[in-house]
Amino acid sequence: MEEQIQPFLHFLAVEKGLAQNTIKSYERDLKSYIHYLKEVESIEVLNYIQRTHIVHFLKFLKDQGKSPKTVARHIASVRSFHQFLLREKETEQDPTVHLEAPKLERTLPKVLSLQEVETLLDAPKPHDHYGLRDKAMLELLYATGIRVSELIGMDVEHINIPMGFIRCFGKGNRERIIPIGRTAVGAVQQYLDAGRPLFNSKNQNEQALFLNHQGKRLTRQGFWKILKKLAREAGINKELTPHTLRHSFATHLLENGADLKAVQEMLGHADISTTQIYTNVTKTKITDVYRKFHPRA
Repeated sequence: MEEQIQPFLHFLAVEKGLAQNTIKSYERDLKSYIHYLKEVESIEVLNYIQRTHIVHFLKFLKDQGKSPKTVARHIASVRSFHQFLLREKETEQDPTVHLEAPKLERTLPKVLSLQEVETLLDAPKPHDHYGLRDKAMLELLYATGIRVSELIGMDVEHINIPMGFIRCFGKGNRERIIPIGRTAVGAVQQYLDAGRPLFNSKNQNEQALFLNHQGKRLTRQGFWKILKKLAREAGINKELTPHTLRHSFATHLLENGADLKAVQEMLGHADISTTQIYTNVTKTKITDVYRKFHPRA
């Protein structure tokens, strides 16, 4: 049964254009699914899989302490896999029909206040090429709301300094154009002029915008270490993730009256319902302010 996973992953990459990290998640989920079917249910043939087997698999995940979000992701992977098998005539039925996913409680994204953002953006000291790079990265993240994976995936040619915009390639390699403000433009220009050449001395052919000490493209893990270090130096004790500045960007725009559709396009959300979570953040903040300051709240 494992031999059917690779054609499915190829389909996700070529036909669906999904990101590599997403495809790897599908692969992990399906390998654990197939392993369970063989070891626990003693199933060796795809056509023998029934809805009850999948229900047992989901209960198995819950018993292992997997979160509802993880279980829901497994359901999505298994459902897509079986739909693919049926479409390719590898099986005669889809056992995931009428399979219900667990209800997920949508948690509000954690955001920084304007003051906290200012403090974090001021943390990198542009005394050397490391400080110039870190300053440019944080300014660009907050100015555009792009994902960290999109930030580190940017090449020098993807930023247009005179026109004040970047070309960004998001999930499924979808391109979008995002404007950037004068502060971010200035920070990136400084980095390009006085910072990046010092990183790039060993590797003149590297096209990546943001580089590590070896002159190669900065990794997601590398950025995460930099962010945690800068947060400590700035005295920010809130829980930070690589997405925090993205969440803050969207929330602050909506708080100041930005159009929801425009924010959706800048964030690269395929569905506007994903963007609407940020309106709940702003409503929560308004409620907190009301309760704090209204004399009869």
